[in-house]
Amino acid sequence: LAIDEQSFGPEHPYIARDLNNLAFLLGATNRLAEAEPLMRRALAIAERSFGPAHPNVAVCLNNLASLLAATKRPAEAEPLMRRHVAIFAQFKLATGHDHPHFRDAIQNHREVLTVMGLSGPEIEARIGDVLGNEAER
Repeated sequence: LAIDEQSFGPEHPYIARDLNNLAFLLGATNRLAEAEPLMRRALAIAERSFGPAHPNVAVCLNNLASLLAATKRPAEAEPLMRRHVAIFAQFKLATGHDHPHFRDAIQNHREVLTVMGLSGPEIEARIGDVLGNEAER
């Protein structure tokens, strides 16, 4: 991370990648509180680098949302998961193809909604709202 920051600058997309990798290592060693600010910084860099609706941003959103869910904060994770799915739904509309992570994104959103205590029909309605009521569920 330090080498890439010195080589590319603190806002380069490689820094977001490095931050996510370091955050995953911290998460794997049960240091979730230390991982969260790294994931938040990675997301901010990705948004500035690629724009708010880029698939790389969606991956960062998923990473942070998954961390929030793992720390028993599903209500904080849900809007991030919703945005994650929406980016991939927009990708499909723009390209005519599913993004490779699209179905996983929908499943991850379902899981967060389930943990929040929503019923099956409520979950499907929320997913449908994000997808624009596409049949791609």
